[in-house]
Amino acid sequence: MKKALFTIFVFLCVCAFTMPAMAADKYPSRPITYQVAFPPGGQSDLEARRQQPYLEKILGQKVIIQYKPGGGGSICWADLVKQKPDGYFVAGFNVPHIVLQPLARGNAGYETDQLTPIAIFQATALGLAVMKDSRFKTIKDLVEFAKKHPGEVVAGGSGTWSGPHLAFLQFCTLAGIEMTWIPYKGAAPGVAAFLGKHIEITLANSNDLVSHKDKIRVLAMGTEERFKHFPDTPTFQELGYDMTASVDRGLAGPPGFPEEAVKVLEKACLDIASKPEVVAALERDGFVVRKMNAAQTKAYIEKKKAQLLPILKASKK
Repeated sequence: MKKALFTIFVFLCVCAFTMPAMAADKYPSRPITYQVAFPPGGQSDLEARRQQPYLEKILGQKVIIQYKPGGGGSICWADLVKQKPDGYFVAGFNVPHIVLQPLARGNAGYETDQLTPIAIFQATALGLAVMKDSRFKTIKDLVEFAKKHPGEVVAGGSGTWSGPHLAFLQFCTLAGIEMTWIPYKGAAPGVAAFLGKHIEITLANSNDLVSHKDKIRVLAMGTEERFKHFPDTPTFQELGYDMTASVDRGLAGPPGFPEEAVKVLEKACLDIASKPEVVAALERDGFVVRKMNAAQTKAYIEKKKAQLLPILKASKK
């Protein structure tokens, strides 16, 4: 009897000491750093800030947002792949940016396959816009002028070898025109330059276009169907240009990111993207909801890589 009681006593002592240790080891057990690849005020920042309180509630830990802009996002992702893969450092990413940078630059500081995909949760369509008082009322006006005055029209937007830059290159190639591209460190400074009339044309994200719709004229949208916020604006395809253009946003970890951490963060991101109030806010502000898990995100990135390579080669001819 005494032996049995002693055994039970030992078992309870072991449980008392090991259970807290097990709980402490449960992921996440400390704050997570969420790095944003573009300056404050852009789409990536807006989404990180939107997610932050939800993530903290779901994970039970602080989520610390920090910024590392530059190089069309490549500076952030080059830094990401050097981080310790312990589950406590993640970064937002953009498609097609994470694919374009290594393909176009040759040495972007990282390879696309080094990133560990967690989820894709949001997107914006891209549109070509001018100010309301612009000399260009239609795409036809713009193309006719650009053909007569190669390089004279100054366009700009977020980054070099980014989604907006790719859309610019595609449009110029399909229209047979030359325009000048001015890159900015992110969407927010690009839009500020456009509104300040430092550039005449912009390829911008749909939520920025919606935010400034009273000041601008959108000449074409990169959607497959007309965008609901601009029902009178034709798509590029309607205008005879075989292209669509968008930017997808998600979350990734460094190489070797723990599978447990991927699963926890994947579920958290997709749960947030499914919340009615989040969906309503995204759609109201001109965003598009995306809900791709880690496996779907990885497959989507591979698909985009295959699609973008010939476009990139054509644009460099």
